[in-house]
Amino acid sequence: MKNHAIPCLVTCLAKKLTVLTFLIFACAAFGQTPKLDALRQKAEQGDAEAQAQLGILYSHFGVSDPALKRDDAEAIKWIRKAAEQGNALGQNALGFMYAQGREVDKNETEALKWYKLAAAQGNPKAMLNLGITYAKGKDHSLQDIVDAREWFKKAFAIYKKLAGKGDEAGQFALGNMYRAGQGVTKDYAEALKWFRKAADQGSARAQIELGYMYISGQGVPKDAAKGAQWWLKAAESGDDNGQLHAGRMYLNGNIVEQDNAKAKLWLEKSAAQGNKEAAVLLKSL
Repeated sequence: MKNHAIPCLVTCLAKKLTVLTFLIFACAAFGQTPKLDALRQKAEQGDAEAQAQLGILYSHFGVSDPALKRDDAEAIKWIRKAAEQGNALGQNALGFMYAQGREVDKNETEALKWYKLAAAQGNPKAMLNLGITYAKGKDHSLQDIVDAREWFKKAFAIYKKLAGKGDEAGQFALGNMYRAGQGVTKDYAEALKWFRKAADQGSARAQIELGYMYISGQGVPKDAAKGAQWWLKAAESGDDNGQLHAGRMYLNGNIVEQDNAKAKLWLEKSAAQGNKEAAVLLKSL
């Protein structure tokens, strides 16, 4: 049996926050094959919104369908079709593909181009991504800082309105922005509130973030058991990232009692959906 080094939770959390804020796409997880089939049919008929949603489902960008294994090649095919038709959801997603180097060479210039096209149409996800990109600017120039703040403020204003109307994606985004201090003063209590609202609507990604907040004690007293419950809830919903968290939790044994059988069960479910990290962890068992 290999020794599983457990990295510092705070360090892992800080690292993942940058990636998480990229993963805010207002696309519902379909969860049922008939709906997925209908979406594919519309995409094949040239519907740009359907193409963007289908591509995002293939990419597992914060949402997934258990019936659809992650496939980055299929993801970028459909996302590019949507983006080239002027669809803002597709443009933002294509920008993310370039930012992360998924199925394309990593290219910040191309990422910014597509983000800006989507933001010009009022897409708050693209505004948030522009803020993140400028905040991480290589030169760290004053103009980059100013641009980042402006885009964060614009995104925050839109997400606040959406969240207030009960929109799950808006609630999740607001939780991330309060936690990271993007467009607003950092406030863990507010982040927790909005993540919980999204989680109560069945958002697996919000459930995962609540788990992190309870385990690390952000906005609440540390409660590893409560955090584990939220991760398991996400896993039981069929979300591959939730299943990864549950499997890794049982594998490491730092939050719950180590249980290789349960770890294998959840990691296999996650890997079956195309989760590459889960597939790597399975090899250690």
